[in-house]
Amino acid sequence: MATPLLTDPNFDRTVILMLEDNEDGALGLVLNRPSPLEVGEPLPDWADLSASPPVVFVGGPVSRSSVIALARCSDEPEISEEAWTSVLGPIGVLDLTADAALLHALVDDVRVFAGYAGWDTEQLRGEIAEGAWFVVDALPDDATTDDPEDLWREVLRRQRDPRPLLRQLPPRTSPRTET
Repeated sequence: MATPLLTDPNFDRTVILMLEDNEDGALGLVLNRPSPLEVGEPLPDWADLSASPPVVFVGGPVSRSSVIALARCSDEPEISEEAWTSVLGPIGVLDLTADAALLHALVDDVRVFAGYAGWDTEQLRGEIAEGAWFVVDALPDDATTDDPEDLWREVLRRQRDPRPLLRQLPPRTSPRTET
């Protein structure tokens, strides 16, 4: 999650779920940037499975024309790994080309993201070392929260060190980037 030291407006008070971190770089999704675009407009087959709020989220500043979806499954789903890959317990990356009607019985919630957050090799580790990011444990509910605007403060609230005090900081006055 972003610390107050991170001044890039793309990441101001963001909570990011990391999907990959390897020798090629790191990739994650910003969990708390809803856009005004309803999921049903570009993806009508997935609209009724969309987590509240049922809008497309801005997953990050990289490749905003690409789409990544996360889905919550209640049990260990009988889904091929190509269609759903777990990343955080019941939360997994969902292939939106899969048949939505067939997955209705297996998928509880879907969250759709336009774009993602990405870092070159060692870039993210350097930013963490500089104090731009807190590394904290994610909870599955973070990925499909119905209150994304409060997620940054909620994640801080869960911590057992001085970080919860930061949630009381007023928002920056500079505008965030929007899609």
